[in-house]
Amino acid sequence: MTNADRSAGWVTGASPTNGSARPPAGDADAAWRRPTADTPSLAPPATGEPPAEQPEYAGPPHGTPPPSSWRPPVVAPTVPPRDMPAQDHSQIDAEERGARTLTQGIALVAGAIILILFFILCAKII
Repeated sequence: MTNADRSAGWVTGASPTNGSARPPAGDADAAWRRPTADTPSLAPPATGEPPAEQPEYAGPPHGTPPPSSWRPPVVAPTVPPRDMPAQDHSQIDAEERGARTLTQGIALVAGAIILILFFILCAKII
């Protein structure tokens, strides 16, 4: 099929040369409709021979049994977890307060040093 044969209303594979009919205008479902009974792809084969007989399914092959000494693997039970030691919450709170005080003190000292250096830098520029 050439680009000249293609148009918006033609079904894929259908063209004026293969005798297909053009679907009605605006019929968007034409490509999804079931083909008619006289479609060549649906016609049964024209041979006079009957289809070959299929052998009947005999089932799956028989497997060999496992040895008599075989057993599924056994997983040893684990020891239950230990109890966690008790925590002294008042001591933890006191250590957190001390750490916060130290951090804020270091920040104040660093800020003061930066402020002094800034004043010295401004004094040299003027």
